[in-house]
Amino acid sequence: MRHEVTSLFERYGPAYKWLALVAVMLGTLSTAVATTVVNVAIPDVMGVFNVGQSEAHWLSTGFLAAMTTAILLNAWALQRFGMRRVYAAGMAVFVLASLLGALATTLELVILARVLQGLVAGLLQPLAITLIYQVFPERQRGLGVGLFGLGVILGPAVGPAIGGVLVDLTGWRAVMVLPAPTAVLGGLLALFFVPRGRVSGRRPQLDWVSLVVLGVAVTALLWAMVSGQRLGWTHPPVLAALILVPALTAGFVARQLLARDPLLDPRLYRVPAFAAGSTIALLFGAGLFGSTYLIPLFVQEIQGMTPTAAGVVLMPAGLVMAAAFPLGGLLADRMRPVVPIMAGLVIMAVSCVAMGFAGPGTGLLAVMGWVALGRLGLGLGMPSIHTGSLSRLPLTSTAQGAGALNFAQQFGGALGVTSLSVLLDWRAVREVEAVAGAEGVAGGLAALPPDLYRQAYVAGFQWSFLLLGAVFLLALVAASRFGRQ
Repeated sequence: MRHEVTSLFERYGPAYKWLALVAVMLGTLSTAVATTVVNVAIPDVMGVFNVGQSEAHWLSTGFLAAMTTAILLNAWALQRFGMRRVYAAGMAVFVLASLLGALATTLELVILARVLQGLVAGLLQPLAITLIYQVFPERQRGLGVGLFGLGVILGPAVGPAIGGVLVDLTGWRAVMVLPAPTAVLGGLLALFFVPRGRVSGRRPQLDWVSLVVLGVAVTALLWAMVSGQRLGWTHPPVLAALILVPALTAGFVARQLLARDPLLDPRLYRVPAFAAGSTIALLFGAGLFGSTYLIPLFVQEIQGMTPTAAGVVLMPAGLVMAAAFPLGGLLADRMRPVVPIMAGLVIMAVSCVAMGFAGPGTGLLAVMGWVALGRLGLGLGMPSIHTGSLSRLPLTSTAQGAGALNFAQQFGGALGVTSLSVLLDWRAVREVEAVAGAEGVAGGLAALPPDLYRQAYVAGFQWSFLLLGAVFLLALVAASRFGRQ
């Protein structure tokens, strides 16, 4: 691919690296918008389909779980079909999935559309990082990653606000097609500026068995976490899933060690800095996607805001994060990666702990400020995770390494959303039992009187935010190991 990249530079001049960056930014912008924009519509979806938070959260979790699995297809797909074909085809599938979700008449079809969107997002996200490492010189890669992050984060910053307005004006279906126009444009630009990236010689075979095993393991784990809270941890299907998950995980790792073309090469984790970076990426993902799930629910269910207002609450935070990403990229180029990573973790912990004391009477500006503070920490730390981890690997392992880091981040996101969803309902139930006894929740949380419902979920949200703060503080342990390498 290096020869083709050189030819593209000769054709378009020094500006080519920026043209390539814009092309991949548009597509990943679409998938980034899709990742979070649905969160402002979840209360509306709950009302339309008459379901609770424990069912509606699959709109977010299903997307993240599919994205987690599909990320590992990236290295194989690039080698098998080439960068341009993978990117353009992915954009086409993404647009079709968006239309399916907008036209769906059942919650199951909406979740299916979200899963398809997540599969495309997972397949394409590492592609952008791989392209940046191919077209940017080493001294500018941190800047390239930071600018890429800027474009990607602008979507989640503005998307929920636009999505909230669309929900208020037309209903939840509009948020499903909101990312489609930029996906179309990104796919068209890719035909000109993304290199074909064809690999000569032997093309690897996809290990379908490993892919299915991993997908079943991730789904079983997330299902068991949700169902264990609802049905009981000793319920036979839940017990079976909890036994199945470690067995499938062990089988997956063993198969990857023996595979000629592993989906996720366990040998990457023999590099201590990469292993520590992957752990931090997982915890960053849990915090980012977990908080993005909680905040729109909190301001709508507890503070009584509209979807538009919920989106507006998230906009300043997203803009702060977008501005912090290039700064984080520059810091990654100029100092030891552990410094901005640890600073970001501390800032995020402070933000979450502050939100852990928020309630119905907390002012709008206070909520916006604490959320924005957390996003500042994320923007400062995330570029250093990528550059610091991938710089310890040989260039030939960049695609695998980028896929593994994104796998860790998205898997952390799926775990974070699911864990917080479970904790939210569990703590709300305990609060109702403390006030009204066990019979108080006999009809379900949705049947509670409004005042008791709000009181129960205030406790649930506060515990959830405090848990996130604890997660970020625990991540400092992994960051300290990262700094010693």
